[in-house]
Amino acid sequence: MDSTLIWDGWGPIVHSAVMVVCGFVALVLILRVSGPRTMAKMTPLDFIVAVTIGSAFGRTLTATSVPLAQTVLVLALLVGIQWVFAAARAKSTRVRALLDNPPVLLYYQGRIQDRALRSHRLLEEDVHTAARQSGKGSLEQVAAVILQQDGSLGVIGRDDLGDASSLLPYTGRDDIHDNEG
Repeated sequence: MDSTLIWDGWGPIVHSAVMVVCGFVALVLILRVSGPRTMAKMTPLDFIVAVTIGSAFGRTLTATSVPLAQTVLVLALLVGIQWVFAAARAKSTRVRALLDNPPVLLYYQGRIQDRALRSHRLLEEDVHTAARQSGKGSLEQVAAVILQQDGSLGVIGRDDLGDASSLLPYTGRDDIHDNEG
């Protein structure tokens, strides 16, 4: 058995300790400076950035050949790229359409949107579950259920629907009664 599997000297131990402490502090500072947008409810872009940051940081904790400066640079660049994409997303409907999953109407005024459920691999039971989780005892109390950008299901009660103007952007249509996803 190779003894380096158990002990390879103090060098790797010291390197890992420095990387954990300094890398963690750097990551916290970078995320703090970047603002709440970086860690908000995640769009697909935000999720990719978060996973990549975690992967990059995790890799550097045990890789003795990766210096701290490189780790901090990679983390800062990943957050910077997320900023650039978020700014482009805010300014361009084309970029937004490329990067975002638009919200989808799954249920509206007594009608399950079967095609929308199928295309997003959901079941009618998921609509009922969302209604229950929002405190509604039946779908009669629910005006709409929306698959949000972050994958959660949003429920709008009948008493809260108002003029339904918040649903129009989700459907991209003026006639939300006929929306099928």
